[in-house]
Amino acid sequence: MGSTTRRRRRLASFLGATALAVTAGGALACPAGAATDVDYGTHCIPPAVAGIPPIDGTTTGRIAVDNKNPKVGDTVTVTYTVVKPAASNPTAIALPADIMTPTGKVTLGGAQTGAVTVAGPKKNDPVPGNGAFPSFSMTGTFKVTSPGAITLSPSDYNIHTSYILELDTPCTVITPPAPVSETVTATDTTPVNQRDITLGAASGKPGAAVTVTGSKFTPGATVTLAGRAGSAQTADTATVTADSTGAFSGSLVVNDKTTTGIVAYEGSAWSDTKGTGPKAYVVIDDTPVPAGSQKITTTVKAGTLSMSQAGDTVSLSAVDYGKGGASTGNLNQVTVKDFRGGPAGWSLTGKVTDFTGPGAKIDAGALSWSPSCATKAGSPSTCQAGSAGAVGSSGATLASTPNAALTGGEFTVDAGLSLNVPAFTPVGTYSGVLTLTLS
Repeated sequence: MGSTTRRRRRLASFLGATALAVTAGGALACPAGAATDVDYGTHCIPPAVAGIPPIDGTTTGRIAVDNKNPKVGDTVTVTYTVVKPAASNPTAIALPADIMTPTGKVTLGGAQTGAVTVAGPKKNDPVPGNGAFPSFSMTGTFKVTSPGAITLSPSDYNIHTSYILELDTPCTVITPPAPVSETVTATDTTPVNQRDITLGAASGKPGAAVTVTGSKFTPGATVTLAGRAGSAQTADTATVTADSTGAFSGSLVVNDKTTTGIVAYEGSAWSDTKGTGPKAYVVIDDTPVPAGSQKITTTVKAGTLSMSQAGDTVSLSAVDYGKGGASTGNLNQVTVKDFRGGPAGWSLTGKVTDFTGPGAKIDAGALSWSPSCATKAGSPSTCQAGSAGAVGSSGATLASTPNAALTGGEFTVDAGLSLNVPAFTPVGTYSGVLTLTLS
């Protein structure tokens, strides 16, 4: 075996804003707590075949959430980004793109304690020889079970590499917990589903068993453990019985290679009221390639949810002093692109400020719209226009798409605008700001 081969084996280790202005006797014009990076010491163990000792270094991490003010019972999505890993590529051999599958945990503290399992896609930029490992992100969810301030700190992570060999590089926090990167403040609500599960591992080979531990289920209830591929349940299921306190510990064998998470629920089918999860889980496909064959893979990369506007100024028609009435025009067209994949739909809402002018104002409730929405051919989702009516300061829905097993696509959103100007509004220009939010 040549030295090059040996080295290769060791190597594998929304906002849119539109300003609106109206002129009485003139025209209407229309313009358009972050998470904290923290440093913490980590102890990383390279694969044995790399032939190098453990690495003690500093990792920079960041925790972000999709909802900083949840209610008890809500599910919060957590994103753990390793901004700067503790180690670099220890060899002079370059690593190719898309061979790294990260998994990890986020530590909860304060009003609610525990750990959130997170996992990331098999996605990375090429790593040059002796170069720094790239940043990567992992996502997972947890159910809020207690009111109050809940802190989130980055915890241990593992980098699985699929290049020549299937290898792991686990990195543990030297002095846990790491510093707090994000805090959410939960409010109480009743009744609440406090069922929750934790997983013994965030990834495994096809056919591997993962330990599922549950709490706060109905005492004595039969609980189904099941794999999820997106929003669809897989054929991988098992049942356990909750003890007298509502707790259980069971094992689920995961065979389906498309699995993205694991759920647990009471009854014959999943429901939000008697279930919990999904908790992130990744199946590592290590099927050997037969002799004389070549395994060919590709990766479909998840994108983002975004919006753009055709402009940031709208001029509505003029109205006469003493007559007033409808000052009309059209919203600049908005384009929504949903390239995330997965089951989540989206909602585009808008709210407007009062229209202020020379010593007077026109109330925000005087602006109304008639929305319309078009879906680009081939898009998995179908856009639904919001209802015609007042926009106001409290806001209204301009367009949306529903949750589904598979969502996404491109959409164009329009709306006719009408501002009801009182008859004797003083002459001058009146301006308000219409803010569009995509979520």
